[in-house]
Amino acid sequence: QVQLVESGGGLVQAGGSLRLSCAVSGRTLSMYVMGWFRQAPGKEREFVAQITRNGGITSYADSVKGRFTISRDNTKNTLYLQMNSLKPEDTAVYYCALNKRPYGLTIEQDAYWGQGTQVTVSS
Repeated sequence: QVQLVESGGGLVQAGGSLRLSCAVSGRTLSMYVMGWFRQAPGKEREFVAQITRNGGITSYADSVKGRFTISRDNTKNTLYLQMNSLKPEDTAVYYCALNKRPYGLTIEQDAYWGQGTQVTVSS
């Protein structure tokens, strides 16, 4: 059974930082592309960042480029998202995703999802 558990969300002032973690069980992490998505109230879920299996290639939404960093530790079966210079518009529930298919280069909609962690940025 595949399980993804996010943690690290919370309330932070604008300009602050948070580090999200996503602990994965039931899969060997090194075989799968992973990513982060977010969903703000009243909006659709949107892509934030993705990372290839060995961490060699990362990509980001324009809205977070230069402020967020995605990384992974395959030995710990954990995905991370370091968020700096947070803005009120970053307020959302953040979800990690693990591709169902191994290998590949991009995160897919057909993925396993965590339950989400709330990030709230006050102005």
